[in-house]
Amino acid sequence: MLFPTLTFGLFFLATYAVIWGVGRANEWRKILLLLASWVFYGAWDWRFVALLIFSAFLNWGTAALIARTDEEYEPGRRKALLAFGVAANLGILGFFKYYDFFLEQLGLLLAHFGFERDMPLLEIILPVGVSFFTFQGMSYLIDVARRKVPPASLLDMTLLMSFFPHLVAGPIVRASDLIPQFRRTPKLERGMVAMGLLLIVWGLFKKAVIASELSVGLVDPVFFDPSAHSSLDLVIAAYGYAVQIYCDFSAYSDMAIGLAALLGYRFPYNFNQPYRARSLQDFWRRWHISLSSWLRDYLYISLGGSRGGLARACRNIMITMLLGGLWHGAKWTFLIWGGLHGIVQVLETLWRKLRPAGWPHLPAALAIVATFHIVTLGWIFFRADTFDGAIAFLDGIGRGDWGSTIATPLAIGLILFGMAIHFTPPTLAQGIALRLRGVPAIWLGLATGVVILLIDAMRFEGVAPFIYYQF
Repeated sequence: MLFPTLTFGLFFLATYAVIWGVGRANEWRKILLLLASWVFYGAWDWRFVALLIFSAFLNWGTAALIARTDEEYEPGRRKALLAFGVAANLGILGFFKYYDFFLEQLGLLLAHFGFERDMPLLEIILPVGVSFFTFQGMSYLIDVARRKVPPASLLDMTLLMSFFPHLVAGPIVRASDLIPQFRRTPKLERGMVAMGLLLIVWGLFKKAVIASELSVGLVDPVFFDPSAHSSLDLVIAAYGYAVQIYCDFSAYSDMAIGLAALLGYRFPYNFNQPYRARSLQDFWRRWHISLSSWLRDYLYISLGGSRGGLARACRNIMITMLLGGLWHGAKWTFLIWGGLHGIVQVLETLWRKLRPAGWPHLPAALAIVATFHIVTLGWIFFRADTFDGAIAFLDGIGRGDWGSTIATPLAIGLILFGMAIHFTPPTLAQGIALRLRGVPAIWLGLATGVVILLIDAMRFEGVAPFIYYQF
């Protein structure tokens, strides 16, 4: 069940009515939210609801055992329990997401040395959201072990792992942010309603109109066969994908934040104008903030961070970014994408530490342009199905034939418009929501419904069919 669908809209309306219909009975609210979350997840495949429940029980039980150990007198047992919990989460993630990939690579390696083997591939179905809920489970265990959060009740922990607004595509909401909200009865304030509806409409527009239109009309055809398109088409498609992936990812985060707000809960913002970044490290402070902060706090710092000297800091950056790339999927292109980001961040770190005194900094505008193009280069590997496909794409750009067969005014307009809305600050939505606080909720709801219907009509009929012509 995906957010921008009629099925999900009906599901959410029913959930909204039931949840607020129970009044101030918070425990019942949470139970009903949990059941609704399982229905949401089970609409994709009921078999994996058991995996979700098992993962929640695993992390709840392990955290409870960790909390009972004495930090001073039982440090070994505490570390062993934490290692077990983290390994179990990684085992779930590794089995479903990487088992077949690593066996395929092992088979290729053996064949290269003359040892042909039939590998026991299982063609495992990947559970939706498994990367997100396993990362949530690990961060909860680590926070309990570090005494940053107290152990949660079974109900709160299960709801944290299953809460449907962030279950499929994030953001990765930490226990320290969400469980305290579960422990008190939420109140639905008019400002939250306005903000929630605004973010849902905004996210739906970015996803259903800009991202989908760019994907179908420009990006997918060009990446499918780069050799059939000119250098100009390839460049435009690369820029188009930079806009598409931002609108796609940020749209789901906006809708998740808005849906949670309508249910009485607050999620942190997940994107902050990432293409305004002046460096790759600045980019990762702005892009998918819940993931980048997770990698920083639970991987980079756990590896030692910048402690131990410059060489170790650079090593930890590379490990973090390589694993961050692999987290996105079991493909070499994701690993290369993470490696590119890691190499550039290492070079930035070395430059900051070793830059001769008195050397001027790169002007802000040039730094932003350079960073954006490095990020766009990385997106080519991220989007390509194979390494050969990414190389073919780059080779095509280098051919230098600048005629266009696919660059329509609509495609160019969507890229420019997508970049324009990217530069709108997150505080703009807050300001608009404040101005809407005085509007009765029924009018806000009706206006939202009309806008959503218009967006659906644009999505199914084409944004503007009459301007679909080629240069």
